[in-house]
Amino acid sequence: MGSNSSSNQGQICIPGQNPRQREVTSVNLLHVKVLRMRNVRKADLLTQSDCYVSLWLPTASAQRFRTKTVKNCSNPVWNETFCYRIDSRVKNILELKVCDEDRFSKDDELCVIFFDVAKLQAGQKVCMKFLLNPQEQEELEVEFTLQNVLDYPENIITNGVLVSREVSCLEVNGQEKKRKQQSTKEELTLTVKGSHEGTQNISLDADSSLRNSIVFHCVKYIQTKLDITVPKKMRYCGISTKEESLPLNSLPLQKKITIGKGKRFDLHVKAKEWPKDLDVRLGFDLCTEEQEFLCKRKKYVAAALKKVLQLEEDLQEHEVPVVAITTTGGGTRSLAAMYGSLLGIQKLNLLDTVSYITGLSGTTWTMANLYEDANWSHNYLEEAINKARKQVSKCKIHGFSMDRLKYYYNELKERCQQGHNTTFVDLWGLMVEYMLHDEKDYHKLSCQRQALSEGQNPLPIYTAINLKNTYSAQDFKEWLEFTPYEVGFWKYGAFIRSEDFGSEFFMGRLIKKLPESRICYLEGIWSSIFSWDVMYFWNVAFDSEDFWHRWTRDHVKEIEEDPVLYTKLHETETRMLTPAGPLATAFRDVLTGRPTIAECPNFLRGFQMHNEYLENEQFSTWKDTVLDTLSNQLTETAEHPLSLADTGFFINTSYPPLLIPQRKVDIILHLNYSGCSQTLPLDLIARYSSKQGIPFPRIELSEEDRCNLKECYLFEDAECPRAPIVLFFPLVNDTFQKYKAPGVERSPTEMEEGKVDVSSPCSPYSTRELSFTEENFDKLVKMTDYNILNNENLIVEALRIAVERRKQQVPIYYKGAFNK
Repeated sequence: MGSNSSSNQGQICIPGQNPRQREVTSVNLLHVKVLRMRNVRKADLLTQSDCYVSLWLPTASAQRFRTKTVKNCSNPVWNETFCYRIDSRVKNILELKVCDEDRFSKDDELCVIFFDVAKLQAGQKVCMKFLLNPQEQEELEVEFTLQNVLDYPENIITNGVLVSREVSCLEVNGQEKKRKQQSTKEELTLTVKGSHEGTQNISLDADSSLRNSIVFHCVKYIQTKLDITVPKKMRYCGISTKEESLPLNSLPLQKKITIGKGKRFDLHVKAKEWPKDLDVRLGFDLCTEEQEFLCKRKKYVAAALKKVLQLEEDLQEHEVPVVAITTTGGGTRSLAAMYGSLLGIQKLNLLDTVSYITGLSGTTWTMANLYEDANWSHNYLEEAINKARKQVSKCKIHGFSMDRLKYYYNELKERCQQGHNTTFVDLWGLMVEYMLHDEKDYHKLSCQRQALSEGQNPLPIYTAINLKNTYSAQDFKEWLEFTPYEVGFWKYGAFIRSEDFGSEFFMGRLIKKLPESRICYLEGIWSSIFSWDVMYFWNVAFDSEDFWHRWTRDHVKEIEEDPVLYTKLHETETRMLTPAGPLATAFRDVLTGRPTIAECPNFLRGFQMHNEYLENEQFSTWKDTVLDTLSNQLTETAEHPLSLADTGFFINTSYPPLLIPQRKVDIILHLNYSGCSQTLPLDLIARYSSKQGIPFPRIELSEEDRCNLKECYLFEDAECPRAPIVLFFPLVNDTFQKYKAPGVERSPTEMEEGKVDVSSPCSPYSTRELSFTEENFDKLVKMTDYNILNNENLIVEALRIAVERRKQQVPIYYKGAFNK
């Protein structure tokens, strides 16, 4: 939508920089002339292709354009020109899709070309030949012209990866004209492609003015239009047109436009600016609340370290290491085992040295329970363990009683009425609530801030991964973290307040606020055991991605251009995507189809990618999917809900939030509770870190150790101070068989208590077991408690190394409450 003011100055607002610092950029006009194609491949064996080219530039237009169709020709000529207004600060990737038109079925997509417009120089005309298949001399010829425009660029806000653009609000009021006969109370269907709302209906009841107003939120400087679909009844009452369209890119601001004059209805359209501040935090720094928490937490950590390490002097702020606990999933087994591990850490007076605890799957159940108590780490954990024993040992069949099913129904109904979309994962969350509580749990994630207000407990971080239903977890995944303060993606540097998760956003602005979900619904997401697909089991069995990449993925490859344009580091090479055939597509659907998955509103919706996002170090560290090189597909996925699954479907560990350099984690206690290979989660995260360039110590275990694991291993990389020290605690029953406490042997009558089967196929602690007997629960808790206590020396050694490392670093002083 156009602006009637010429005072709008172009500005890039980068979080952390002075907003008055302006970057002078120009708006460009891009002319794309589709000339011809040579030696077009055949879509079928019998005839030549009926070829046309579809154009899509989502950063400039919400509409897809296309050439005419040239029938039965291997060398079609079009000579058709299309024009776009672009902003060079965003990543403008033009898609040229070559299609074969079919009369009786869906058009065949022969190939898609992704061309980075940033390669073009303003003021130049370039005739480009895309060599699609050099062997068959297949090529597409397109002429590009880029021109500067004497216009002020819009204000944008960016963190170097995501770009938030100006948003306009389109108000539409409609009313049926009063007639002698009774009103038909019809509705018009209005569509604005690219807007947050998409399609809405507007009532034409002449007797009602309240229902006759709707609003669309859309990007201000983008080509789009308002499409109006007229009901059939009205078409037979003197209105012959089925649809009307109103271009919005030139619509003046604050001026009412009337549509439908001379017909049975009037539509009044008015565009206005929507200068709302961002509700999504863009940036790669820790949020203010977390920074303040760390300052408060350091007082506890420093005091605990002085006592444990028997230091003579107080530690200075920069000398205090950051200690974290990471866990693996494993259902009820991991819930119970984590209680035992934390009890052991508490007995050693080390719980106050920990600043972060991360969890996934079953360990999030333990964490959520603990943080209902605002002072849990300073209360003896035996009471919390007794409560957990009662819940774990109770019969779960009552969760399917008639009264309970009625409760589930009423809760989901209420959730729908609040505006949330419900899935089977929400029902699973209610089942988790029953497994862990006797009554309705009103606790919410934001409520856990009370447990952090004075830095009295470690900061909890819960993890999930964002997938797409058409992609395997091996091919597309994004780490999403939940804290009591924020929910967000470090990959994109985008975060929202935890109480806003589940609400609807557009271009970083909160559009529709929904009530915060109770934490049981989040527990359903974090432990969504029903989100598996066939590819997950394939990769577990064969530890290979070759099958997936070879037989089911769309094929993406770089193609040659003539002439060869100069390419900067942040510009992407021209690529061609050849869609998988019908058989491969159907096969992929079988392999990647999931019984259910948690779908939540995507708070990244509307954001576009910065022109240099691929060179941003914060982004590139965590990018590891084919979509990351096809920014249009990243933008397109933001239009769809977040598809969240248990992190265990990729790597059964909650390491990633602790490897963020901003958190400066020195020591990680890896508490492993996985049910299969105890070393696999550690090996996978080490391999992942190496591939992504994330500092991590080398994991070196002998074959003897891998076959007969001990209770604890220390991994350190002295040559890389940025790599954390890792203390690895596998779930093993080693010396616990003979010792009931460190250095205290069992008597012959106590030997039975040391028999804890955590590894055999007949183990009572299988992941599929939702209930344990009280005896088995106590055995597991005592064993994991013992494994921590028996390795006190290794933990203290790691703490001492971390303190010495910190002392050798240059002091960095932060504003905070450490010395207050």
